[in-house]
Amino acid sequence: MSTATLLPPAFVVLAVALVMPFVSRRVGHALGVLSTGGVAVWSLLAPAGAHLPVTFLGFDAVLFNVDEFSRLMGIIFGLIGAAAVLYSYSSSARNIQTAYALGYVGTSLGAVFAGDWLTMVFFWELMAVTSTLLVWDYGGEAVRAGYRYAIAHGLGGSLLMGAIVWHYVEVGSFLFSATGGIAAGVPAALAALGIGVNVGYVGLHTWLPDTYPRPHFAASVFLSVYTTKTGVYGLARAFPDGNLAIAYMGTAMAVVGVGYALMQNDMRRLLAYHIQSQVGYMVAGVGIGTALATAGAFAHVYNHILYKALLFMTAGVVLSRTGEENLKYLGNLRGALPATALAFTVAALSISGFPGFNGFVSKGMITAAAHKEHLDGIFYLLLAGGVGTFMSFIKFGYYAFFRDADRDWSLDRAGTGQSVAMLGVAGLCVAFGLYPDALFAILPGSTADAHPFTLSHLGEGFALAVLGVVGFVVVKKPLSKVGDVPDVDAVLNPAVFYGTRALVRGSTGLFAAVDRAVSTASYDVAGAIANPYPALRRIAGGLGRTEADSITVGSLRATIATSIALVVLILGGVLVGLLA
Repeated sequence: MSTATLLPPAFVVLAVALVMPFVSRRVGHALGVLSTGGVAVWSLLAPAGAHLPVTFLGFDAVLFNVDEFSRLMGIIFGLIGAAAVLYSYSSSARNIQTAYALGYVGTSLGAVFAGDWLTMVFFWELMAVTSTLLVWDYGGEAVRAGYRYAIAHGLGGSLLMGAIVWHYVEVGSFLFSATGGIAAGVPAALAALGIGVNVGYVGLHTWLPDTYPRPHFAASVFLSVYTTKTGVYGLARAFPDGNLAIAYMGTAMAVVGVGYALMQNDMRRLLAYHIQSQVGYMVAGVGIGTALATAGAFAHVYNHILYKALLFMTAGVVLSRTGEENLKYLGNLRGALPATALAFTVAALSISGFPGFNGFVSKGMITAAAHKEHLDGIFYLLLAGGVGTFMSFIKFGYYAFFRDADRDWSLDRAGTGQSVAMLGVAGLCVAFGLYPDALFAILPGSTADAHPFTLSHLGEGFALAVLGVVGFVVVKKPLSKVGDVPDVDAVLNPAVFYGTRALVRGSTGLFAAVDRAVSTASYDVAGAIANPYPALRRIAGGLGRTEADSITVGSLRATIATSIALVVLILGGVLVGLLA
């Protein structure tokens, strides 16, 4: 066993999570930064093929495995985890909150470093538990949102578990190496649906905007990273050769998510819808399934984690300093929060895919892969999603930072740790945008056909930006009048609530009716046995027998032979019933 396999990185982070409630804030958060940062370094340096085979619940399993997919996920999960812990410390997050967050990070690492389906789903379910605890920790509205979140991920995890069990029945092994992806047919369908909850398929996505605006703003930074991107990783494991239905679903996510985001005024709700939209690009890349598309999907995983965490950090600073989350009541914050405004600008240009920033590189790889495969519908819809993204973040930036409001803010600036975390991540967004080869070196798939700085690609990026500016100018006034926009949960949540209540009431009522019927019948039978004469008179009267009234106590007589025959008949009936 090599030294790289002696201590799986997930367990290091989980150990720190367990210790953290019992140490000071400074020590606990320092350990959190060191452990997550150490995971990033470990993931970069660990030799490919390092693995730890074990027996898990009587089955052959691989507790962790290093390949090009898990390496990339480990690097970015550890890197952003360190930045998020530093941000949490500077945001006055309690130790217990960051402990839950580190538990969430650790279980996510366990899932992406798993070498088999059984280990992955084990950590997958623990990831749902730890993230729910992170939401619940804040109390208030976060508790009810956390219950809905837990139910959604419980259903998704159950579907994935069903897929994995069925896969085992067909393949005879849980190991990733036993077959290329999940078994076709029912297992593949169940896996696509179960993972679809995590990535936010259209119709299965409402837990995102419902949950992420509710907890502490530092918790939202963690939540924006791990669940959906672990879902993309799982989708790539299940469908390594792609699937066009998944590609089209990803395209729909990109368009629907950006449409809803554009109509939001709550900062974190807007960002949550953009998680669905941006993950849609990744899902489309996985669904297209070519080497370039796969590389693009995971490049976008990496880049999205950077700029999305940064966007939630900037929104958190605005919220904590102003006490306001509605964009309509903000404005003119660029002078009061200059570092935050700068970090937001970098993140907004990155997510929008502006040339020179990291999102431009990875989005272009996915659209290029669609174009190369002549998937014109996917290609043009993803470009339309890009225009909508520009419009959304022009709106966000205009209303929060650059609009001249009637008030001058007198605010404390971002804390030192917050600024270091934000500007450090912003620097990475620029670095990977200007020098994408640093990311290409660790991507799965092939980047041979990735040419981000061709004139056509640069022209495409600038054209989308111009269309975004024009589009925002055109819709700015109508958008300002938009209030709360209902999503499918406006129908789904009441339907589930009242449907569940009706089912419970119906089941309870049916049980009570059956109980009453059985009880009444039992009392009647017992009474008839104790005093059979009234029942016999009724039977005889019903048969029209004239001697019914003469049946009284002592009027019935039977010979010994008749009695024995009756006993034998009853015992024979009981025996037949038992044998049956």
